[in-house]
Amino acid sequence: MPGLVLFGRRWAIASDDLVFPGFFELFLRVLWWVGILALYLMHREKLDCAGGALLRSYLVVLLVLLALVICAVSAIVCVSMKGTICNPGPRKSMAKLLYARLALFLPEVVWASLGAAWLADGVDCDRTVVSGVIATVVISWLIIASTIVTIFIVFDPLGGKMAPLALYASAGPDHLDSPDTGQLLSGLRTAATSLWETRIKLLCCCVGDDDHTRVAFSSTAELFSAYFSDTDLVPSDIAAGLTLLHQQQDNMRSRQEPEEVVTHSPEASQETDLDAELENCRHYMQFAAAAYGWPLYIYRNPFTGLCKIGGDCCRSRTTEYDLIGGDQLNCHFGSILQTTGLQYRDFIHISFHDKVYELPFLVALDHRKESVVVAVRGTMSLQDVLTDLSAESETLDLGLEVHDCVAHKGISQAARYVYRRLVSDGILSQAFSVAPEYRLVLVGHSLGAGAAALLALMLKTAYPQVKCYAFSPPRGLLSKSLYEYSKSFMVSLVLGKDVIPRLSVANLEDLKRRILRVIAHCNKPKYKILLHGCWYELFGGDPNNFPMELDGDDQRDLTQPLLGEQSLLTHVSPDYCSPLHSPSKYPPLYPPGRIIHLEEMGHSNRFCYCPTAQYRARWAHESEFSRILIGPKMLTDHMPDILMRVLDRVVSDRVDCVSGLPQGVPDVDMV
Repeated sequence: MPGLVLFGRRWAIASDDLVFPGFFELFLRVLWWVGILALYLMHREKLDCAGGALLRSYLVVLLVLLALVICAVSAIVCVSMKGTICNPGPRKSMAKLLYARLALFLPEVVWASLGAAWLADGVDCDRTVVSGVIATVVISWLIIASTIVTIFIVFDPLGGKMAPLALYASAGPDHLDSPDTGQLLSGLRTAATSLWETRIKLLCCCVGDDDHTRVAFSSTAELFSAYFSDTDLVPSDIAAGLTLLHQQQDNMRSRQEPEEVVTHSPEASQETDLDAELENCRHYMQFAAAAYGWPLYIYRNPFTGLCKIGGDCCRSRTTEYDLIGGDQLNCHFGSILQTTGLQYRDFIHISFHDKVYELPFLVALDHRKESVVVAVRGTMSLQDVLTDLSAESETLDLGLEVHDCVAHKGISQAARYVYRRLVSDGILSQAFSVAPEYRLVLVGHSLGAGAAALLALMLKTAYPQVKCYAFSPPRGLLSKSLYEYSKSFMVSLVLGKDVIPRLSVANLEDLKRRILRVIAHCNKPKYKILLHGCWYELFGGDPNNFPMELDGDDQRDLTQPLLGEQSLLTHVSPDYCSPLHSPSKYPPLYPPGRIIHLEEMGHSNRFCYCPTAQYRARWAHESEFSRILIGPKMLTDHMPDILMRVLDRVVSDRVDCVSGLPQGVPDVDMV
């Protein structure tokens, strides 16, 4: 940070990003130079042949070119190692060095072309020499091709608009308040939205082109442009910021007082309620997992899964299948039966119809808990991702005595689709005609958890006893009023540092500000941050070795000269308003219901689930998930198979703990 400005445009690479690629190129160039020199010195007497003079000239000139390139790349690497992320002053000569390096690119291309032409004309020389020259020509073209690919990767389509903005920023904060900067930012936002929409359409070209899809494209593009267009971050800055945040979190945690041993008994009603809800979560999580169909089942059972459900995939639909409404069952039905342990007759409807704002779901009769279970599938397709990313808010007409009925637009649209199927198609009526005394339970994981929660709100009036279990739900789901209202009949389950229950537009904006703050305070060059971060992520280490020069909480100490924490977030023209701060479109949203947090105790395995890991279950407040936590498990903790294993372990350990206590000894909230 900031992005390099070359040829009058900004590029998606910073002046301190050239250390690692420079060392890699130096390694290859030096090896290549030594190899060519050895070839020339060992076989120069064999060049006295037809065409040998051309080969000798080719090798000599190539050695000179390579020596010049090695010197240029060495200078680039040395300069790139100077300064810090927010202080590129020591690297101000980088642009001139890159111009010099690119100037050597043209003679490289010309000389590689001449070498290929000379070899094509035929050279009657020693085969070893000719083979060596052919190898040098091939390597030349490979390096030229890789250079072109690199230029294509770091090309920023918005660079022409970002370059003037970077010049304003380098002139000082006062210039960022000018009307010209406001116009630049406004134009940048419009161009960024158009660019992101084009990118998303290309990425999701196979999704379709209906009205819902076009709306989702537009919503997603506006979200991405709003988040990325008001800073001058390059990808490596984000990576460095994330690794610094992870170390900062661990550093703050290590400074906290160790947890005291629980010497008093929690309230009996809370403990009893927690045990009961954990048991319910373990039971209903099977339905949430079953809604994913055969892919999750095969993933969880890689050696035996295909054998168990292979027969259902190969044979045609049986009469038992015909008793169940639904579409696109394919291999899914066998995996659903295996996951839930139910029979054919226990299912009312199974649908794997999947479009933007339209999610697969299943309806089954759960005789063990005497409930009609509706399980909504989580994210598994590009259509689901577009539903997730339609993050603006919309008002719901629920007929409830709640003054602020606002929810995530994409998920509410998906819940409304399932609601229409359940009510208008008579699916719920059919289920309750079979088991009128059963109660309605809605479950789901991830996106499915959010849809199930909103569906429960929609069905609350018609089914007052409705219950919802949301596994790893997204945070940005419900308004504050709906969140408070949902506590009476919804339970959410969150594992560890799972990022999704902490993910909302407001939390992403907070994460961006924290990244800007931590890199603005860092007194180390970026390459050292990334090297230390990789070592720390792979092997751990002392989080106290934290490369911070200033107190991260004192914003008044920010003295970096260029693009510090606030430069492009608050020091902008009053005419420009970032959509992230628009209360009508992105208000703060909250997760559904009461929250059970499965928290890992002691030393955490950095990447994978460890069977010996200890977890504790406790009721948590939504404020504990108001910030995204960085860590190796922030993604794996969201996986449904890992959540199921940890949940089974926690419930089993709590049962063993209770059964092993002498009568009259209070239970504690530890497993």
